[in-house]
Amino acid sequence: MPIMTNRHLSGLLRGSPFKPIQEHMRVVFSCVCLIPQLFDAVYRGDNSLVSELAEQINQLETEADKLKSTFRLNMPKSLFLPVDRKDLLSLIGDQDKIADSAEDIGKTFLFREMTVPEGIKSLLDELLEGTMEISAAAKQMIEQLDELLEVGFAGREIDKISLMIAGVRRSEHNIDDIMHRIRKKLYSIEKDLDPVSVMFWYKIIDLLGIISDQSENLADRLLLFLSK
Repeated sequence: MPIMTNRHLSGLLRGSPFKPIQEHMRVVFSCVCLIPQLFDAVYRGDNSLVSELAEQINQLETEADKLKSTFRLNMPKSLFLPVDRKDLLSLIGDQDKIADSAEDIGKTFLFREMTVPEGIKSLLDELLEGTMEISAAAKQMIEQLDELLEVGFAGREIDKISLMIAGVRRSEHNIDDIMHRIRKKLYSIEKDLDPVSVMFWYKIIDLLGIISDQSENLADRLLLFLSK
């Protein structure tokens, strides 16, 4: 995936400050899309593929960092928009934390060979599915920002994005339930597992939870935009 130049981003900013945020979110979502493939490689014990996928996530996270930095450097000090500059900076910061969490998952699998405990595999699959759903919903919300701007943050577009926000919040609540069940199951079998591996599995579960938390934060940011 080509890295966007400063000149290109500067041009986007003169048109709409949302376009570089959307471009950043697309890269972030690309990071998340590699996570199920990464877990599948771990399940199969394919260490070569684990290394390859972890490196791809790392490269995408680096690209997301560059887009975020360029956005901050080129963003005007004042915007004639119904959105505060600091809110846009916080929005792209929340997006970036999703990519950071994906990278941390990749690094954990890269630096430590992990075996998936059979007792939590089905719950992990459920958690991964939920993570993908909420991340896709968050991306879809961000893709609607230009349409909101065109109608002046009013009209039917507000109803549309409000339904998306409500959907993300429901998904996050569902993921909280899955995480509670997977932690409970891991706790019940941890005496039969390597203690260090158990610690890393708790970490990986928490990182997946951060992705859903940050997706909900994006929904809260957009709700803030609508309320101003």
